[in-house]
Amino acid sequence: MMDWTDRNCRLFHRALSRNALLYTEMVTTGAVRFGPRERLLGFSAEEQPVAVQLGGSEPAELAEAAKICADFGYAEINLNVGCPSDRVQDGRFGACLMREPDRVAEGVAAMKAAVAIPVTVKCRLGVDEQDIEAALDAMADAVVAAGCDALIVHARKAWLQGLSPKENRDVPPLDYDRVFRLKARLPQVSISINGGIADLAAAEALLAPRAGVALDGVMLGRAAYQNPEILLGVDAALFGEAPPHATARAAVESLFPAIEAHLKRGGRLSNFTRHMMGLFPGKPGARAFRRLLSEDGPKAGAGLDVLRAALDLVRDHGSLSERAEADAA
Repeated sequence: MMDWTDRNCRLFHRALSRNALLYTEMVTTGAVRFGPRERLLGFSAEEQPVAVQLGGSEPAELAEAAKICADFGYAEINLNVGCPSDRVQDGRFGACLMREPDRVAEGVAAMKAAVAIPVTVKCRLGVDEQDIEAALDAMADAVVAAGCDALIVHARKAWLQGLSPKENRDVPPLDYDRVFRLKARLPQVSISINGGIADLAAAEALLAPRAGVALDGVMLGRAAYQNPEILLGVDAALFGEAPPHATARAAVESLFPAIEAHLKRGGRLSNFTRHMMGLFPGKPGARAFRRLLSEDGPKAGAGLDVLRAALDLVRDHGSLSERAEADAA
């Protein structure tokens, strides 16, 4: 979720679910080791639990980066072995590492030796002409033997030759059954599934046992970003708890102090509101809400008045002005 799940996005998503494990954008080991760490890795305690996702392939560099991330306070280190972009391939990390399970295992072992927090791996079923039975088993066996605490499997191949990164998110067919077969073979390993999961009902369906085999988790990516209100149902449906706020509107309003502080530090309103464009699907005024935020949110000097005005355009459970009038009456 590069360029998407930054700290402002995660703070917003946390206002919708207390329990969902949130992930950072993928950051490379080189960026962690030599880049502006606070800008790349900084996060607030309110975001927890949050995992940092690393891209890299050199065990010593992964270990150093993992230690830096652990010192920042992250709850988990996740190694990306699934991203198919050209830039990632050129750096010898991401999905191309599906061809090198032993190297991935060396990286996992090095990180496990360096940190006390969980180390996990996110991978694909395979790449290009690989057989998905052999490729996924080889990766899983290698990293589990190295101490990997959990696997997250994007249930598609990645075609590194012939498909763009965007096409790799949709064109290769999904094979959820392959992930269940992996779990059946490795029942002691925590295995979660990712890919093409459009809503909470689909997530719940994938968590239901198949032939006595039950997965341990579901990862939502684009669906949760493009329709954040999905997260508002996660705590009740999957954790048996009430969400932190009853409505998406209330969740946004809870962020007003954080947004105000961000603006005072010189940030822009759009640093937050660009992550809110998927709110209120199907509700009257949602299109006007998006238009106002997209036009006025990025402007220099835009403040909370813009966000309040955008919320006032939505007719869900009463606008801010309508509720103020009701309270006054």
